[in-house]
Amino acid sequence: MQTFHGSQSSGTTQRLYHKPMQQAEPYCVSRFQILNNVSSDNSSQGTADSSHYNEQFFTLDSSPAEYVGYDSPSGASISSNRSPLSPQYSQSYRSDQHQSPENTYGSPLSGSSMIEDGNPLKHILRELESKLLGPESEADDVCSYSFNSITPEVTSLTKADRLLQMLPSLDVKQVLLACAEAIADGDMSNVSPLINVLERMVSVTGEPMQRLGAYMMEGIKARLLSSGSIIYKKLKCNEPTSSELMSYMGVIYQIVPFYKFAYMSSNVIIKEAVENESRIHIIDFQIAQGSQWVSLIQDLSSRPGGPPIIRVTGVDDSNSAYARGGGLQLVGQRLSKVAESCGVPFEFYGAAINGSEVKLENLRVQLGEALVVNFPYVLHHMPDESVSTANHRDRLLRLIKSLSPKVVTLVEQESNTNTSPFLPRFRETLDYYTAMFEAIDASRARDDRQRISAEEHCVARDIVNMIACEGEERVERHELFGKWRSRLSMAGYTQCQLSYTVGGVVQDLLKEYSGNFRLEHRNGALFLRWKNRDLVTCSAWR
Repeated sequence: MQTFHGSQSSGTTQRLYHKPMQQAEPYCVSRFQILNNVSSDNSSQGTADSSHYNEQFFTLDSSPAEYVGYDSPSGASISSNRSPLSPQYSQSYRSDQHQSPENTYGSPLSGSSMIEDGNPLKHILRELESKLLGPESEADDVCSYSFNSITPEVTSLTKADRLLQMLPSLDVKQVLLACAEAIADGDMSNVSPLINVLERMVSVTGEPMQRLGAYMMEGIKARLLSSGSIIYKKLKCNEPTSSELMSYMGVIYQIVPFYKFAYMSSNVIIKEAVENESRIHIIDFQIAQGSQWVSLIQDLSSRPGGPPIIRVTGVDDSNSAYARGGGLQLVGQRLSKVAESCGVPFEFYGAAINGSEVKLENLRVQLGEALVVNFPYVLHHMPDESVSTANHRDRLLRLIKSLSPKVVTLVEQESNTNTSPFLPRFRETLDYYTAMFEAIDASRARDDRQRISAEEHCVARDIVNMIACEGEERVERHELFGKWRSRLSMAGYTQCQLSYTVGGVVQDLLKEYSGNFRLEHRNGALFLRWKNRDLVTCSAWR
């Protein structure tokens, strides 16, 4: 999803310092802090020796360069073509999020710190006021308590002073939300102390919220560097080798059911749709290793009356080629061997192209074949009308519909980050990935090095992209199922009803994982959930 996908983005991987939980020192040496220190023309320290980056810590107070306000179209550039949904954002965003039938998970986005007016710090400020001035102060003008205002009774304290005093009573989630609200309000004076505190609260070997907080903090830092697009290009990162990256993806594949949910549910849908077809053409818009089609080829090989002729067109970009350690010909060779061993006539064509750039001539569609199109965690990477007038998201859907497919399978993260402004998008990211990190935590020990690397390389990049980037540079743009349904309907598609067999296969799969994973069948789609939070949907169209 990259969220669940482990694509490699050149020059953007952040190698975080893994602090044991018992240590009191700050959690990491941020590459953004290092770059600020070594690149500042006004620094009296000179250029730092890169060999000491992991030993030397720069706090925001000691850093020669200060963070600047976010005033550019893009806070940072992250090239991410993986994973892993909303109507147009309006002033009624919160009610859209929580009261819409398309998004029925129960917990509020901001957790226990959220109150009616959406300000996560108001009740904390009231408590602080009471402690400073006594309970009678609450009888005064309560409307004046907000993150952006100072009441007359405490004018002797600056906003930063008040915020710093209450920080010890806040948890990671509250500090993250306070930081995001300060950024959204342009209150930069409060951001530095908040980040300074965050660095001492988060850890990539800690609880799920501490781990998530580490990566969200990196996203905040990237956003604050308003020249982030240039800075990211200058970062010198140790890229994992192709074998390492594949091992990280394999860890995610095994410990949480996101990939398997996508592959198994889609394959059952496809198998049922082509039951009586003698020639099948599968177009996969994220072929990756081609693993999804191994089991389908094997299943179709034993079909009564003999196997069909199968053609596979694999669409993929250079990031997956890097992860594979080679081009699409490797996928074709692997699938050809599987088909040969099963006695299935098989042909493979690799379209080494970004999905947004696909045109009719890239697909090599032939008459007389049953066309199957697979969109696994990939369509949300296509820029829509909010990004470009080309609107490749809808253009591609219309192109596929014009080919009269037998079935189209769509698997996407159930999240709302496409058109949302920064603050609600931050809250949604925090809520969504809290559930994901909890799910991962249920399967692997917190000090497991493979888990740490998998989260860093397969999940963190998506998080940073959603927080730090805007415009074309933000490629993680998820939509809720209701929005996907509207898009597909407007493009002329009809939703297919899913059989009980599809749900039964997924239910059997979930027996291998935590009981907190749940499956719901509603609105014609399958929803994979963690506790009361929808994470992934699978649907079928024609």
